[in-house]
Amino acid sequence: MSNSTVSSDPRQRLLLVTGLAGAGKSTALDVLEDLGWEAIDNFPIRMLERLVAEPGENSQDTPTPSGTPSRTPSRTPSRTPLAIGFDSRTRGFVPAEIITLIKKMAARGDLALTFMFIDCKTSELERRYNETRRRHPMAQERTVQDAIAAERELLEPLRRWAEVVIDTSALSANELQTQVRGLFGKEQRAEPSLTVSSFGFARGMPPLADLVFDMRFLDNPHWIEALREKTGLDEEVGAHIRKDPAFGAVFEQIRSLLLTVLPRYAAQGKAYVHIAFGCTGGRHRSVFTAEGMAKALRDEGFSPTVRHRNLKSRATDTIEGTNES
Repeated sequence: MSNSTVSSDPRQRLLLVTGLAGAGKSTALDVLEDLGWEAIDNFPIRMLERLVAEPGENSQDTPTPSGTPSRTPSRTPSRTPLAIGFDSRTRGFVPAEIITLIKKMAARGDLALTFMFIDCKTSELERRYNETRRRHPMAQERTVQDAIAAERELLEPLRRWAEVVIDTSALSANELQTQVRGLFGKEQRAEPSLTVSSFGFARGMPPLADLVFDMRFLDNPHWIEALREKTGLDEEVGAHIRKDPAFGAVFEQIRSLLLTVLPRYAAQGKAYVHIAFGCTGGRHRSVFTAEGMAKALRDEGFSPTVRHRNLKSRATDTIEGTNES
């Protein structure tokens, strides 16, 4: 397997990975290792500067038991990209101190540093812990819910500061692996890693979408008896949506906007872009539009991943509201 991480950039690539326990940090590090990164988990973050020494700094004074300093070898930066995992269990874990250290290291000219945070909703983390019967590292005398809340509060400064945030609440392990490969599998990218998704407004907004388009102005197939149980993946539903006089013009305007802004995102170094299309229930209009837009972007040379959050949700009049939407 070829190593896709080799680059002409002389700087040491350094990726710091943290997040909530159970959110998927270990899975992300495993993928990075498969991609050719040197991955180290649960690393004492206070030793990071010693691990990634500045050029020419090949040793550091370390006191011996007698008090006389000795020269201890330290790591010399290499071209192999390095991924460091740490979390609330790591020795010396103080978020404010970690942020100060990261800022200091990010200013170094010999490092290309990225900080990634793996997030997940509390309800999903609870489900995972209940299914695996594992003990949350911050549980002690707390309930699982209280332990997750305490860890989330502790990690919030790091989440706010992270350049890349991946929410695994609705992701399978395979989908998380795909996202990590898309983000870090190539040194040089022609465009950001794209996700095009559909969702239902009645079931909540996607938390980390960069661009959200509301398709509720289109005629709703839910109110057509023959289409209600079908989805935007079915041709009959697609034909109904295409007949709406507004669909074609709006679709083309959104396509034109995306083709304008996506290269701008790439120029700014944005590695990941999530484009979300919403309708009321997330089963018809948003699904059809997301599929069509993903195809349009592929035709232009992009490689979007498509996700339909509410495709398998039950079709109900209560969710869809009145026959006026």
